[in-house]
Amino acid sequence: MPRVSSGKRYAQAAFELAMESGKLEDWQVGLSRIVDVTKDEKLMALMENPKLPFAAKRELMKEGLGEVNPLVLNLAYLLASRGMLRRAESVSQEYDRLLDAYRGIEHAVVVTAVTLDDDEKEEFSRRLGEMVGRKVVVEVQTDPSVLGGFRAKVGDTLIDGSTRNKLESLRKSLVATGR
Repeated sequence: MPRVSSGKRYAQAAFELAMESGKLEDWQVGLSRIVDVTKDEKLMALMENPKLPFAAKRELMKEGLGEVNPLVLNLAYLLASRGMLRRAESVSQEYDRLLDAYRGIEHAVVVTAVTLDDDEKEEFSRRLGEMVGRKVVVEVQTDPSVLGGFRAKVGDTLIDGSTRNKLESLRKSLVATGR
């Protein structure tokens, strides 16, 4: 069986367990704690040491995570036993995405030529939300090659209102009529 390359399967399973038990936030906090543990390089060196018995690794993980949902702890043990503990961040991010989708929240990446202030970000969030019919959380990136306007990616939809795109369309139109 091929190895899982991302955390999607684990996150999906975790999300389903969280839904069944009604503990969506507990799982989110627990997964976040696993990610925090994986950022401790000394601990990770021990967890990845093949000579250290799994019982010792289990105790290290339990101590590092503190009080978490027992099923979250089991997921941490599973990832550790499979040498996949570093993928916990991917699992956590995918879980957050699933939780946001469940709550009706969409994420968008907006690229502009200039830095936006909080009011402009809020305006983008509101307008994109109207377009997709959901609440939209905006992540803004700056890219001077946009020249002006914006590019937004909401889910699988790309909205290109950049000056660069408009100039390119105009150029293609002029070339086509000049033939």
